[in-house]
Amino acid sequence: MNISLKKAKVSDSEHLYELQIKSFKPLLDKYQDFDTNPGAEALERTIDRLNEANSDYYFIQLDNENIGAIRIISKGDLCKLKQIYILPCHQGNGYAQRAILIAESLYTDISHWELDTIKQESKLCYLYEKMDYRKTGKEENIKDGMTLVSYRK
Repeated sequence: MNISLKKAKVSDSEHLYELQIKSFKPLLDKYQDFDTNPGAEALERTIDRLNEANSDYYFIQLDNENIGAIRIISKGDLCKLKQIYILPCHQGNGYAQRAILIAESLYTDISHWELDTIKQESKLCYLYEKMDYRKTGKEENIKDGMTLVSYRK
């Protein structure tokens, strides 16, 4: 498993967006959450994120093939894992875990990491919990049957 991260630029926005739409489609189909699911966003939102201060996008690469992306916002001694996505055909192989570990190693001055995920997605919660992220107790009901839960490491 040769997973690496490659910093994305604004000129990569269309490719990032394509990966995002494909990766989030299963969750969009399941929850029909067109207000907050990245799979329902416009390309302009990806471009805005690429231009945000303290926001870094990285392609997740498997043997130099872009199979997903990770977005990190850093503020002081805190990083927020805002998005991580892997194409459905590559999910379940440990690539997300490896990408997160690589990302964490890039931000050596950071003492805390935070993220939000869908509480009902037990595989996602399991991934973060086995990586030592702990629930903060903060939850946000997005819609019936869909709750965001916050984690911190």
